[in-house]
Formats: sequence, C-alpha cells, structure tokens
Amino acid sequence: MQRNSSESATFWSIILVVVVADFATKAMAVSMLVPQHVPREVFGEWARLTLVHNPGAAFGVSAGPYSRQIFLLLTVVALFVLSKLYRTTAPGDKLRVIALGLVCGGAIGNLIDRVRSPIGVVDFLDVGFRDWRWPTFNVADMAVSIGAFLLAWALWGEEDVVEPIPKSVTETTSA
Repeated sequence: MQRNSSESATFWSIILVVVVADFATKAMAVSMLVPQHVPREVFGEWARLTLVHNPGAAFGVSAGPYSRQIFLLLTVVALFVLSKLYRTTAPGDKLRVIALGLVCGGAIGNLIDRVRSPIGVVDFLDVGFRDWRWPTFNVADMAVSIGAFLLAWALWGEEDVVEPIPKSVTETTSA
C-alpha cells in the first residue's frame, strides 16, 4: 500500500527513538550497576535498578541452552512478519503504525543486545513489592509490550469486511 511520508516518518522515528533509548539506558545500567544482582532503590522497594544479563526472552522466558540462537531466529522472523504488517497497514491507521513502530523498535533493541553479548540481553528495571517482583526488564521490553497491546487494540477494532451475499443466491436457496 502507498504510505504517506508522515506515517513513514512516524514509524521510523519511533523505531529510532526506542533503539537509541534502549541502547543508552542499557549502557548506563552496565556502567553504573556493578556488581550484578545488587538492587539500587529508586522508589523504595517499588522500583529498583538491578543489573541482570538475560539469556532468554522478555521477562526471563527461557528456551534452555540454545535460548540465544532460538530467540535470535525468532526475532528475525518476527521482524519480517511485522514489516509485512506495516506494509499492509491501511493509510491513516495511525494507531497501528505507532504500535508496529514500538514493537519493531523493541525487537531491534533486544536483537542488537543479543548479537553483541553472548551472556544475554541487559535487563535492569526491577519493580514489585516485598517478596513479589516482576521479572527484570528493559526499555525494549516495555516498547514491545506497549506496542503489542496497542497492536491488539488496533486489530481488535478493525471491522471484518463481509461481502454481501448476492440476491440470486439467497433467492434460490430460500425456495
């Protein structure tokens, strides 16, 4: 589909902002949060910064000893699927463009990290209360999660286009 330049600029700008923000925050986490696994409180026990290298996927999902290779491949496949979704997005569907930009930006951010580091993706955002902690995550994970939610919302809102049944078919079957 033919896309206007404003939508393309929005899509690519979101990807760029997410990738740069993810890279910068991961670099800061690696340089400032040493040693690993020692939390630094930001808002008491609610929000902490804790450096973790995650060999699996978002929020600590693991696929065993080959997690890195499996998630590298899955990310590349996902980016191809997402690019197809972007190319087939109807002009003017801003929510879907934003959602796809967020998901692609987050996927690229974690892909860069996964390629650069054999020990895993840098995660450092740690939220929870007392003994209940959400798995440690990063900016790319947030972008993917928010983008996936928005994409589901955008897709849910799409109306199914149903072709009307031709009158000649309904007349012959009702007799």
